[in-house]
Amino acid sequence: MKWLWLSGVVIALDQLTKLAAVRALELHQPLAVLRCVNLTLTHNTGAAFSFLHQAGGWQRWFFAAIALVVSACIVFWLYRLPPGKVVLAVGLSLILGGALGNLWDRLSLGYVIDFIDLYYSTWHWPAFNVADSAITIGAGLLIVDAFSRPAEG
Repeated sequence: MKWLWLSGVVIALDQLTKLAAVRALELHQPLAVLRCVNLTLTHNTGAAFSFLHQAGGWQRWFFAAIALVVSACIVFWLYRLPPGKVVLAVGLSLILGGALGNLWDRLSLGYVIDFIDLYYSTWHWPAFNVADSAITIGAGLLIVDAFSRPAEG
C-alpha cells in the first residue's frame, strides 16, 4: 500500500495537464509542438482509441463501472502484495492512478479529455492524456514483472 502515493501523483498530474489543455487549447484545433507532436483538445466519450464513442451514452456508466471494479481489485492486489515486488507495485500504482484520473473526467464531464496528438505525415495516433500514458507504462511494467519471475516447478 506504500505505493498509493504514486497513484495520487498520476491523478494530480493528469488533472493539472487536462486543466491546462482546456484553458490553452480550442477544441479540435491542433497546436504544433514538435514535428510529430500536436496538442489537440478532444473529448473522448468512449474507451481506449475512442472505442464505443458513438454508443449513445450508456458507455459512460459502463466504463465508469469497469474502472471502479478494476481500481478496487488493484487496491486489494497492492494490499496483498509481498514486499520486494517493486516493479509490480509501481505498475499497478500507475494503472490505478490512470484509471482514476480518467474516471474523474468520465463522472464529472461525461467524457475524457485527451490532448496529446502523435503523428507521422498524415497518420495520427488517437489522442491521449497523462492518465493513458500511466496506464500504458504500468501495463508494460506488469509484462516485465511477469517475464522476470523465476520459473516454478
